[in-house]
Amino acid sequence: MLAPALRDKYDLSLTEIGVVLAAEWVGLTFALLPWGYAVDRFGERWTLTGGLAACAGLLVGAANAPSFGWLVTFLGLAGIAGGSVQSGSGRAVMRWFAASERGLALGVRQTAVPIGGAIAAIVLPQLGSPKAGLLFVAAFVLAGAVAGAVVLRSGTEEHIEPTDVEMTLRDRRLWLACWGSGLYLVAQVAMMGFVVLFLHDEHGYSTGEAAAVFAVGQGLAAALRIAVGRWSDVLGSRVRPLRLIGIAIAVALAAVAVLSDAPGLLLVPALVVATALSMAWNGLSFTIAAELGGRRSGAAIGFQQTVLSAIGVGAPVAFAAVVSVSSWGLAFGLAALFPLAGALLLRPLAGR
Repeated sequence: MLAPALRDKYDLSLTEIGVVLAAEWVGLTFALLPWGYAVDRFGERWTLTGGLAACAGLLVGAANAPSFGWLVTFLGLAGIAGGSVQSGSGRAVMRWFAASERGLALGVRQTAVPIGGAIAAIVLPQLGSPKAGLLFVAAFVLAGAVAGAVVLRSGTEEHIEPTDVEMTLRDRRLWLACWGSGLYLVAQVAMMGFVVLFLHDEHGYSTGEAAAVFAVGQGLAAALRIAVGRWSDVLGSRVRPLRLIGIAIAVALAAVAVLSDAPGLLLVPALVVATALSMAWNGLSFTIAAELGGRRSGAAIGFQQTVLSAIGVGAPVAFAAVVSVSSWGLAFGLAALFPLAGALLLRPLAGR
């Protein structure tokens, strides 16, 4: 939502916008495994609360960043601090719900991202400046920290040794699940990071109009995350739905690539569907990692999120670079190949 305004304020190229979008992922990549270990060792409540409180403060710093370099630095540090929410909230849900309910429960948890995206799409274009937008986001993150302190109750924590974490990270199934589903993230980054800029620059939409398209996609994504989670509970399988979604994402992004120069009447529905599908898979990937981790679910979730973050660092920069040297259509078309490759990588897990 803030990409056009940030570009104007700091006089950024499209590739530099990609770097801004990647900054949070850089921080997350270094932080998620330590946060997962901390959650397993010390519990969800205070690790989540402390991390989010620090994240809010760093977002205030980003809002007041005097230059592009400082903006990227503050966003990277905010990513490190905010990583506490991934393992903290995921492990809490794992403790609260039985296996037959976890797909739905974690699907509900994962609606946080599209709901947050929809709120951002509605509010941020109205605030008028990147500073106001980042301060708004900081206030929401601080509210999350307060909520964590008030409502989370950690259970009896087990004594987790580094060797336990090492055992988790040696699980071949976990590696396949994380890297297979991680390839889906390339499509999600393309839709989450660039749809507003694409409609603004290529099709003449105002930021508000482009944000409205994005918001509709986010609303549909939230519904899909819940439905897909429930679907996996009913099937008694996480992997089969995850692979089918990967194929659907590839088809949807291929349609966007073909229609990239088409009129809005054809392009906008394709963008909404592709945006929603590109975000539908996260809950299943999260659930698979958590269930494979067992009592070391914090570490398993941390590893899964680290893989996603590593991919998230390169994806926006690479996508922006392809657009700069070629076209939006080619960039969306290349992004469509990654979830298809991920579905193939997940195939050995399909019968388990």
